[in-house]
Amino acid sequence: MKRLVAVLFWSVLTAAFIGPGTVTTCASSGAMYGYSLLWALTFSTVATVLLQEASARLTVVSGRNLGQALRHTYRKGATGLGVLFLVVGAIIVGCAAYQAGNILGGVMGIHMATGLDARLLTLLGGAVAAGLLWIGTPKTVATLLSITVAVMGVAFLLTAYLLHPPAGEVIAGSFVPRFPPGSGLLILGLVGTTVVPYNLFLGSGIAHGQKLSELRFGITVAVVLGGLISMGILVAGSALSGQTFSFEAIAAVLGTRLGRWAAELFEWGLFAAGFSSAITAPLAAAITARGLFETGEGETARWGDRSWRFRSVWIAVLVIGLAFGLSGVKPIPVIILAQALNGVLLPLVAIFLFLVVNDRRLMGADGVNGVFSNTLMVAVVVISLILGVTNVARALTTALKLRPPSEGDLLIISGGLALILIVPVVRSALARRRVPPAAVPRWG
Repeated sequence: MKRLVAVLFWSVLTAAFIGPGTVTTCASSGAMYGYSLLWALTFSTVATVLLQEASARLTVVSGRNLGQALRHTYRKGATGLGVLFLVVGAIIVGCAAYQAGNILGGVMGIHMATGLDARLLTLLGGAVAAGLLWIGTPKTVATLLSITVAVMGVAFLLTAYLLHPPAGEVIAGSFVPRFPPGSGLLILGLVGTTVVPYNLFLGSGIAHGQKLSELRFGITVAVVLGGLISMGILVAGSALSGQTFSFEAIAAVLGTRLGRWAAELFEWGLFAAGFSSAITAPLAAAITARGLFETGEGETARWGDRSWRFRSVWIAVLVIGLAFGLSGVKPIPVIILAQALNGVLLPLVAIFLFLVVNDRRLMGADGVNGVFSNTLMVAVVVISLILGVTNVARALTTALKLRPPSEGDLLIISGGLALILIVPVVRSALARRRVPPAAVPRWG
């Protein structure tokens, strides 16, 4: 029973990373490349389990969540203060961008299913999200979202099953890496839409009071379930087979092939994905801000779940999302922008997490990462660095109106820089592991 409760509790992570952005990226991958890129979701699911377990373990072992650890590390001087404001600013802006995509995508799903006015649906969805965040604590909200995750799972996995994809091709696509021409950036997108940086702060922030064995089981099952749902979305997207992706296009194809009810199943799944993420994005922003700006036990009341500071952060993120929803902006460009911001922030958060879970001052001799976990985390950090460098390069070429490099050249440059940057990171982690815990004062 405890394990079932743990899975339901940690399903908040599934609700958080499966939003309209995931639907867009995964369905586009299926439409363009069939089942060839399923392996990228397998990798990103493993990476998400690894990073989320590390961030939650940090909280349980050290008593400090990821935001508090970051604040303690960079608490001194103008540089430290600059790092804190950079991270919290990037997280809140990223959550706001995601929130806009969440609202727009969720409203698009229910609008296609019911035909009701989009602006009315936007206001209604925002009001419900605000109500849940206002009256509930992070832990109660996390548990309630398990219902939405169940709706998503049924909708997308059942749709994928009814398409009867060839089992052999699906299995091969899930475990055999393939790189079809022009797929490099989309592969990075599949990783970036699953390994979401603000989820690391969210998971770490709600891990207080959890037992290591239960949180490891709950995180693993919940994230793997999310990975399977993402794969189901990709398989559903393969029904488009080369057509230009849009939510309306995929619903129309599913309706033609399986009947109108299949299209409605996809539409309600899209709504569930958007609505659940519309709750978790503001919540994650508030938890991140609390972790970074709480200065001690005396700050608990000032940054409590019902404090004006905590509420003002999630209200701001929610209002920004509602503003985009009411403006009539098309959802897919906003979703792409949010994923680009995610790609820039992810390597910074992944590197810091890698360093702190190898810090014996924080984790003790028994709590630091093992060799296997470190090997996987280095791979994840390298991939995240490639993703970040790629997004920065694309943004700069667009802003300066320069001719963008080819996909192959861009990935080669990004990969080279990532390998150069990972060397000092690994050296720093090794140095932190060599510090005897008893030789360092306890964290006050």
